[in-house]
Amino acid sequence: MTKVRWTPEAADDLQAIHDFIARDSPRYADLTVEGILVAIDYPQKFPLLGRHVPESTRDDLRELIKPPYRIVYRSGEVVKILTIFRTSRLFPRDLTQDE
Repeated sequence: MTKVRWTPEAADDLQAIHDFIARDSPRYADLTVEGILVAIDYPQKFPLLGRHVPESTRDDLRELIKPPYRIVYRSGEVVKILTIFRTSRLFPRDLTQDE
């Protein structure tokens, strides 16, 4: 099983999602975060499961869609969760760059 690491930005994204939804419904905020965390279990078992990010030419950049969120990660020996954001938002430009 592949290890999963979170960037501080991705952890902040998840917290911000929870905090925003919790303003209206703490229960729904918990359910939403739980659903995202369950989705992140899949790359841990199958790192190449997610689709290639269409905005990038990087082979190791993948994403899972958990409506209405995109979970972007880098596959490799360790799966690195990079960001989580609403599908209606533009893809973060800094993630499309080749290293």
